[in-house]
Amino acid sequence: MIVGNGEVEEGRAEIIDAADFVIRFNECRSYGAGGARTDVVAVCNTGRPAKAMLGSESWRVHPGIVEASEIWSVRDPEKFAAMRGPLAVSHPELDDFCDDYTDQFSDFCAEAHKVHRVVDKRIHDAVDQALSAFSPEPYVVPSSGMIVIGEVLDRFPDDEVTLTGFGHVGWEWHPFAAEKQLVDSHIAAGRLRRLAGKPLVSSSQGA
Repeated sequence: MIVGNGEVEEGRAEIIDAADFVIRFNECRSYGAGGARTDVVAVCNTGRPAKAMLGSESWRVHPGIVEASEIWSVRDPEKFAAMRGPLAVSHPELDDFCDDYTDQFSDFCAEAHKVHRVVDKRIHDAVDQALSAFSPEPYVVPSSGMIVIGEVLDRFPDDEVTLTGFGHVGWEWHPFAAEKQLVDSHIAAGRLRRLAGKPLVSSSQGA
């Protein structure tokens, strides 16, 4: 079960908590109404979202963060280091977007006795390639949710994967329209299924 930061419909919490494996994102805004079970928290490990999480004591003691046995950093440091130069030209306002906090998340996991995984740039590249089939508007990076979907489908190809809390809206430089089409294509192919929900917008560097 991959639980995005969109609103989760009433009555879904028990379904989510009954899953074998539950992934949430960043500040675990889905926690509570979207159930409590949390096996993995996938985080934006670069830029402002990473800095905000690591600098927040409330994030460190959030019950979802505490319960999670794994933290997944969704942005490969090598990939984002290579993006810094081109982004300085195309999006100078994103001057801190590629600032890398992967080591700090690794240190946090070591202290908290959690597994730390970094999603390989191979997944990011594969998602970009898959999105290209849907003629996306110019974008900076896929959303964390889309990267995690790519990682889960790659690592667990035979498992039943369910999404909820995905509204496909938010930060302007994610290709949300194309992401929705890609997700719908995975659903049509039987690789994903959805539980319904309403969007909750986030505008901070794709947090």
